[in-house]
Amino acid sequence: MDYVFVPPGPGARLGLRVPAGELIEQFSHASGPGGQGVNTSDSRVQLSLDLATTTALDEVQRERVLGRLATRLSGTVITISAEEHRSQLRNRAAARERLAETLRDAVMPDTVRRPTRPTRGSQRRRLEGKRRLSETKRNRRRPTGE
Repeated sequence: MDYVFVPPGPGARLGLRVPAGELIEQFSHASGPGGQGVNTSDSRVQLSLDLATTTALDEVQRERVLGRLATRLSGTVITISAEEHRSQLRNRAAARERLAETLRDAVMPDTVRRPTRPTRGSQRRRLEGKRRLSETKRNRRRPTGE
C-alpha cells in the first residue's frame, strides 16, 4: 500500500491520503501471546507521522489536528502502536487503520450547539406540574383555625 486513506467525512469532504513515504515504521518485540516466537520476531509496530510537514492536510486541517491531538504528540509527531496480533503484517494494518481513525476524528470541525427555546407546550406542562406539586404540599399542612 502506497498511502493511508482516511475516509471522507466532515472536515475532509474527499478524504485524506497520507503518502507512505511520510510514515515512519519501527518494529520491536511485542509483549503478550506468541509462544516461543514472541522472543524472536519483531511483531510490534510503531507508526509515526509528522503532522507539521505532511502533505495530506491543508492549513485549516493541520491547525485543527495539531490542536486536538496536542496531548498525544511528541513535538508535532503522532505515534501509533499496535501489538495485539502475532503477525507483524496484521499489526502494520492495525496501526494504519488506527492512524486513519485518529486523523478522521481530529479533522472533524467542532459542532456548534444552537441554543433552543422551550416550546410553549413544555413550558405549560412544567408550570402545571409545579402548581400540582405546590397544591399537594399545601394540602399536607396542618389546618389553620379558620
